[in-house]
Amino acid sequence: MILPDVRASFKRDDAARLVQLLARDGEDPGHLETLVAERGIDALLDHPKAARSLVREPGVSRLPLALFSYVALRRSLLDGGVESRLLADYVTSIFLHFASEARVHRIAEHDDREYHYLVDLVEAIADSDGRHGFLLRAHLGNFALWLSGLFPDWIGHRVRRKGGPDLGYYEAMGQTGFQLAADDPFARRQQLDGCYRDAARTFSSLRIAMNRFSDRFLTPRPASHVDRVLRQVVDEFEAHWLQA
Repeated sequence: MILPDVRASFKRDDAARLVQLLARDGEDPGHLETLVAERGIDALLDHPKAARSLVREPGVSRLPLALFSYVALRRSLLDGGVESRLLADYVTSIFLHFASEARVHRIAEHDDREYHYLVDLVEAIADSDGRHGFLLRAHLGNFALWLSGLFPDWIGHRVRRKGGPDLGYYEAMGQTGFQLAADDPFARRQQLDGCYRDAARTFSSLRIAMNRFSDRFLTPRPASHVDRVLRQVVDEFEAHWLQA
């Protein structure tokens, strides 16, 4: 089960690293340390310059992946109007767990069956209940968000070349998965029902924020610049509409 537990994993060394990087970017280290003492590490994780400072670090590839990905995704979500730290934590956890290709296609780390298509998950959900059914519902949301959030160019290519489903399809499937998971008794027992419900409600905003993250850090050189610009224009319009 994927939990929103990345933020809780950060230690004093992570705070010290952020203070050091922000100081190089012109921030007063004494003031930053005061902020941490008063508000905790969130004062650094949410700092407007934090993501930029991490990217400017010459040894960025040596930074802890959890720290870099949380700060970058948190900033992308904030810029898109998603202020929930819980959702930032959960989205980052999906990103880190699915860094393993095998985990992407499994509803749990030690589950043997693999699901390569969203429709396969939908079919399995119809015939499953209990904890297994809950994991299937949650994975439908997670998998749809991971695909549409990090691989929008691949989805666009499949739409053009093979008539595959567009981003709207993935959003609808992801919203359904998260909503079904939120309504499951297992979600309430794990105190995840609110997280899933918020993820369903804000799925479009989460997807757009993850697209920005992916465009900048994962695939900065798209196969088609025109297609990417068109997608970004549409997403910017939708993002402003969602925040209005």
